[in-house]
Amino acid sequence: MATNTPTGVRGGARPETTSDGTAMTHAQIMKALSGLMLGMFVAILSSTIVSNALPQIIGDLGGTQSSYTWVVTAALLSMTAATPLWGKLSDLFSKKLLVQISLVIYVLGSVVAGMSQNTGMLIACRVVQGIGVGGLSALAQIVMAAMISPRERGRYSGYLGAVFAVATVGGPLLGGVITDTEWLGWRWCFYVGVPFAIIALIVLQRTLHLPVVRRDVKVDWLGAFLISGAVSLLLIWVTQAGDSYDWISWTSLAMTGGAVALGLLFVYVESRASDPIIPLRLFRNKTISLASAASLFVGIAMFSGTVFFSQFFQLARGESPTMSGILTIPMIGGLFVSSTVSGQVITKTGKWKAWLVSGGVLLTAGLGLLGTLRYDTPYWHIAIYMVLTGLGLGMMMQNLVLATQNQVAPEDLGAASSVVTFFRSLGGAVGVSALGAVMANRVTHYVQDGLAALGPKAAAMGHGGTAGGGIPDLDKLPAPFRTVIESAYGHGVGDVFLYAAPTALLALVLVVFIKEVALKSNPAAHAPTASGSASGSGSGSGSASQSASAESPAAAQA
Repeated sequence: MATNTPTGVRGGARPETTSDGTAMTHAQIMKALSGLMLGMFVAILSSTIVSNALPQIIGDLGGTQSSYTWVVTAALLSMTAATPLWGKLSDLFSKKLLVQISLVIYVLGSVVAGMSQNTGMLIACRVVQGIGVGGLSALAQIVMAAMISPRERGRYSGYLGAVFAVATVGGPLLGGVITDTEWLGWRWCFYVGVPFAIIALIVLQRTLHLPVVRRDVKVDWLGAFLISGAVSLLLIWVTQAGDSYDWISWTSLAMTGGAVALGLLFVYVESRASDPIIPLRLFRNKTISLASAASLFVGIAMFSGTVFFSQFFQLARGESPTMSGILTIPMIGGLFVSSTVSGQVITKTGKWKAWLVSGGVLLTAGLGLLGTLRYDTPYWHIAIYMVLTGLGLGMMMQNLVLATQNQVAPEDLGAASSVVTFFRSLGGAVGVSALGAVMANRVTHYVQDGLAALGPKAAAMGHGGTAGGGIPDLDKLPAPFRTVIESAYGHGVGDVFLYAAPTALLALVLVVFIKEVALKSNPAAHAPTASGSASGSGSGSGSASQSASAESPAAAQA
């Protein structure tokens, strides 16, 4: 295996140095990361911009609550399956090229999604979008780790968190305005990200310079297929159970049994693969195991908040898509503040565990309080609950990845980073799917109860005029029926958050058991020397170690 090491870069060279050996300034690092952050902004913006438009999109395309859930779940599912694959590819190919490819994939999926004529087509396009997002989310952390030491990485992770927050709050607002503008309409929610993506590609080409590593490639495609099949089968079962078939039935048994069988086969294949998509040996590290499990539960909390708030404000309180975005600002503001501040403080102190534990406490409290939501809950109460949730998410998301990266050797950096991201997106996919099924069930139950209270004629309407479980148009409902629908959605969303709160508590318990290791100022201390790594063997450890050492700003400036 041969590695092309740029001139002036030696094995074990420290990141954050230029070609003449001087340390990179903050401005130089920010310039190198500018295109990456812009690419992340595009992906997140394109994801969140549809959140407040989804009730209208599903209504226009004739979808149901299940369709609503799957428009979100499809992207999360493909992102979950693709994330470890992107992480493995980053250990084999040019990270810069992979970032650009993932951005192009996402843009193509967005453009076709804007042309959707039915929910099936939209869901298929969301699968394509998720593949691109999986690359961007995994590669952003990996590229940062290749350039910046763990001690300094907290600061720049905070910046990524700030980009996440701005795009998350800006997306729903922009999507709401576009949806409410008659001469644009919701389809432009998918088109508007294209010019930003083109700019991101240009900036990436000019500012992100990492060496190209050439080595013998063997990608674990079988492992990727098996994990995708296992997760897909599990999510289909969760979504359809209780509707298309009973929770306890032969169909449920066959689907869950199939998911378990595929999962066990995946573990077997990974244990024998020369270059596994998820190296099982990583889980011998207690920190990686605990951080991955905690990320799974954080993903449930994170995506449940972003997905179901739009339904709460539009269907329980009758707000427009634009106002729906504005009303979620407290949660995004909390996320923005906590991710930025925690990153800065962690950089100065090297200590991160207190932030994870505090984040778990705040997240659990926020979700528990959101579980009390009803359609007439005072907004200032909701705002406080959202701030607590946002603060908790900001403290946990990036710092779980940071804690993991601090525990692995450079040759495993890509795989370890993507494992944590994988479990977070897996939690989001499972959470949205399961909580979406809960939402549909509870809303139907509360609508039937509400209509029964209005009298026999109202009770005969069944789903309350919502087209057999479809998304209702509140403006077309008479006052008594509208109140029933709003009350049902308000109570249903509250139930969703109440069921999500225990997962945040589990995340808290897990991070309590993570042993804190102060962040290192020089990650190259993990790496073997150039001569030592050249003779290494195993799962790509030799060349991967060299490439990890070479992938520094020294190479970028050479």
